[in-house]
Amino acid sequence: MRTGRKPDGCAICFKHSKFSLLSVNPVEFYRPDVPLLDRDNVGLVLLLQPKIPSGASPAICVANTHLLYNPRRGDIKLTQLAMLLAEISSVAHQKDGSFYPIIMCGDFNSVPGSPLYSFIKDGKLNYEGLAIGKVSGQEQSSRGQRILSIPIWPPNLGISQNCVYEVQQVPKVEKTDSDPTQTQLDKTEVLATAEKLSSHLQHHFSLSSVYSHYFPDTGIPEVTTCHSRSAITVDYIFYSGEKKDVAGEPGTEVALVGGLKLLARLSLLTEQDLWTVNGLPNENNSSDHLPLLAKFRLEL
Repeated sequence: MRTGRKPDGCAICFKHSKFSLLSVNPVEFYRPDVPLLDRDNVGLVLLLQPKIPSGASPAICVANTHLLYNPRRGDIKLTQLAMLLAEISSVAHQKDGSFYPIIMCGDFNSVPGSPLYSFIKDGKLNYEGLAIGKVSGQEQSSRGQRILSIPIWPPNLGISQNCVYEVQQVPKVEKTDSDPTQTQLDKTEVLATAEKLSSHLQHHFSLSSVYSHYFPDTGIPEVTTCHSRSAITVDYIFYSGEKKDVAGEPGTEVALVGGLKLLARLSLLTEQDLWTVNGLPNENNSSDHLPLLAKFRLEL
């Protein structure tokens, strides 16, 4: 359930016959100590172990979220995403430095090709000079909007520009009679400042989208939500897999050893399709969003 007074939240359901639950990790994006983070959105990160007769199998990390809607608060959206990515990194991290396979789903309140979407897919974003309302691509005009500050979130959030939890570095002071030299102290301060002033965000996952966002034959956009204000894609299933450049078609990714291979997905619809049934919600569909569904093979 999300924080605050709203009775909704995020759920991940799994079959006990197929998986053991290794860990459950709720992520609350509301932080009373960080003025930027005053919204009651949440995420959820699970680590699941497939139950297979042959013995050991890789765990799989499944996460979902519902990021802030407000199209003009790209600063909050990016910070919420960074918090989710940091938790996934912590949960899915293996001892050898690699990650368990990852499935990350949700309503990201951002459209395909937007800076936030591109950051998820490309693993990097230089946000210098980016207008706060351009982050999600929900609105075209950015007149009168302020530019994202550098850094976007304050240091006390404890998350680096690489979207991982920062280890609090305690300076090592050797027990000698003399104090540390001023040069050493200066050097530490300069390094810290350089890290904080970078406008480059990164994450360490190779994520692909289950959906291609356009119908291959016509180029018409898929939509995941359709109501009076807009008909757009804001919902996604991302998964980790080694990307192969075969005309960028989803499903051409190669599963790593212990990785995920996309086998099938439920088709989405066009805006025109949905207006023929009076948009969403309607008498047959109680939500203003369409369900996304994917079938994967987990390489053991």
